[in-house]
Amino acid sequence: MGLKTLTATVVATLLFTAAPAVASSGLVLRDGVSAPVFSYEKAIRETAWVETGQDLDRDGQTDRVAADIIRPAEPAARGQRVPVIMDVSPYFEKVGRGNERQPKTYLPDGTPSQFPLFYDNYFVPRGYAVVLVDVGGTNRSSGCFDDVASGNGVVNWLNGRARAFRTPFGPERVRAGWANGSVGAIGKSQDGATAIGMAASGIEGLKTIVPIAGVSSYYEVHNSHGAYFGWAGGPGFYNERAEKLCRPFEEDNARRAGTDGNFNEYWRGLDYVAKTGKVRASVFASMGFHDLNVNPIQFGPWWEALNAYGVPRKAWLHQAAHVDPFDLDRSLFVRTLHRWFDRWLLGVRNGVETEPAIRIEHTPDRWTDERRWPPVTATRVLWPSEAGGLGNRPSPGTASVTDDPARGASQWVENPSQPSPDRVVFAGEPVRADTRVAGTATVTVTARSDKPGARLGAVLVDYGPATVRNTKFPALGTKDLTTRSCWGAGTAADTGCFLDTVADLTTVDKRIVATGWADLGHHRSLWRGEPLVPGKAYTMTFRLSSLDHVVPAGHRLALVLGGTDGDMFDPALPALGSRVTFELGGTSLSVPVAGRVQSSEREWGGASSG
Repeated sequence: MGLKTLTATVVATLLFTAAPAVASSGLVLRDGVSAPVFSYEKAIRETAWVETGQDLDRDGQTDRVAADIIRPAEPAARGQRVPVIMDVSPYFEKVGRGNERQPKTYLPDGTPSQFPLFYDNYFVPRGYAVVLVDVGGTNRSSGCFDDVASGNGVVNWLNGRARAFRTPFGPERVRAGWANGSVGAIGKSQDGATAIGMAASGIEGLKTIVPIAGVSSYYEVHNSHGAYFGWAGGPGFYNERAEKLCRPFEEDNARRAGTDGNFNEYWRGLDYVAKTGKVRASVFASMGFHDLNVNPIQFGPWWEALNAYGVPRKAWLHQAAHVDPFDLDRSLFVRTLHRWFDRWLLGVRNGVETEPAIRIEHTPDRWTDERRWPPVTATRVLWPSEAGGLGNRPSPGTASVTDDPARGASQWVENPSQPSPDRVVFAGEPVRADTRVAGTATVTVTARSDKPGARLGAVLVDYGPATVRNTKFPALGTKDLTTRSCWGAGTAADTGCFLDTVADLTTVDKRIVATGWADLGHHRSLWRGEPLVPGKAYTMTFRLSSLDHVVPAGHRLALVLGGTDGDMFDPALPALGSRVTFELGGTSLSVPVAGRVQSSEREWGGASSG
């Protein structure tokens, strides 16, 4: 081992080794995991309003975010400190969390009574505190929407570096002498994005994050390779006070973000992939490859950056949409999460970080464990032809589309053998054996427009019959049953019991497996677009969404090219109406191919029953 490698290993060990708690929490281990020895019913329930160090709502007072806390009473009575599992969210009041949209609820005196999701029910009896934080400007917090600052403020308070108070605006201080300083941030969607952003800040005390369908770069939420989707404005979950006070803040954000599709300093500040080198926390992530809420491009590049920096990591990857793994394989996920938090927050040497890093679903309810993602792949370059094929060599000729913002990818992929002016389909030969494509594909186009602007859309499609999870919007690939199962202890106000779920299956004759969009005027630079010279050819390469898909034997993999994708772009945006001509000799698809897929029962074992 060379000196450079040795140094990196030592640094990684120092950064990521979970140290024992500062003071014992009274931990009891049974069968290698923390045991439920503390009373949930008698747990301490309270709220602290924590300063963030900002005044985003410009009211002349430091913003305070509401942190609702539930923690075991027995360690507190003995002066023992406990670690914290934290969810930072704007959703606790107006949307709720989980399939059943649970909100926070409170007693008449303001004491928290229901903590959404199962984290409190399951982990408080095992010696953890659970802290649910309202993002600035939402529910009971003051300030405006800065999710990372909201979460980091609470981490700082738990580590003695920030102030908190008993009431939203009063002077009575509250200290977190009960916390040992170790924090794990968990959450889905926006909450997961917050966890990723907190880790990217490098904040001390954040030991692990568990982002579920989280955003790693906000530029791709509103834009793609210079193509501007539209600006949704503020978060939409402000409380009445923030709705008024935060208008200037939101207007300033919209101005700095821009509407031209350019990557700029605003977006660079929200690019957590570029900040992966600051991450001190371990990562347990989850992503669905058919998520229409959070594009899988938010996972692929970020995960590869975590690989490059040697961050201890684990991921559950699946073929559903915007779904929590709690609703895919509940018992195994809870068991895995339990061991993960024990390892990184309690310092239990259980070996979870040395087990296969990836648990992946290739077909509904059939999972396999793998050591890495993406798997070892070879990039295969495929070239379209005028005859509509997709082959191994460049082909001369052209193909044209007329931009029609009223139609989108969901229409483009229909009836592939029939001509349509708004898209062209290039299909490969039927594959001879099950073939896995995994990673992030790219498309290179050489194209000319008859107008000074042109939007481009690209879709990778698997044509062939299959039974899959139903992810056609608004379906998520799972459905609720009428039965319930309980995960931890409960009270009448917070039972810890949730509707059971099963896979929602459907039979299809095609499956969109990756999508991508671009503005041809950004062919030279993502930072600055330029008007096109009508009739001049430009070459541009752009990414498709990250994917992991098995193309069954006999199916055909196809590339579909179009203009404005009406499924993605705000219909209020100006219609370009361009006629775009692709020069096929300079147009190609690069796909990461992992080879043939074994079909033995050992490889494709069914979902764990737990």
